Amino acid sequence: MAQPLLTTASTLQCPHGGSVAVASANTRAKAGAPLALASDVFTIAGCPFQIPVGVGTVPHPCLTVQWITVNLRTTVGGQPTLAQDSVGLCLAGDQVPQGPVSVVAVQPRASGS
Repeated sequence: MAQPLLTTASTLQCPHGGSVAVASANTRAKAGAPLALASDVFTIAGCPFQIPVGVGTVPHPCLTVQWITVNLRTTVGGQPTLAQDSVGLCLAGDQVPQGPVSVVAVQPRASGS
């Protein structure tokens, strides 16, 4: 079944509540806002995650998203799009996976498989 597609206006969060912003190169296909592509840059701001070290903690926030599962049938300019059921991992600055990205809100007007 077709899932709603992600756009630059979709609301995404890291597992710790940080906000994900999409910088898309897509200027062609829109569903109110440009469709998000797997090749776009997804940056995370406001992640409060810290890891315990000795008697204190060290900041280790989520900074980017790497997509694991994308739409292979729905593409824009040969690049796969992303849907509500796409799977992405939030990564820290040292590329350590921090957990899955959460898709909070999408544009229901566009869907793909």
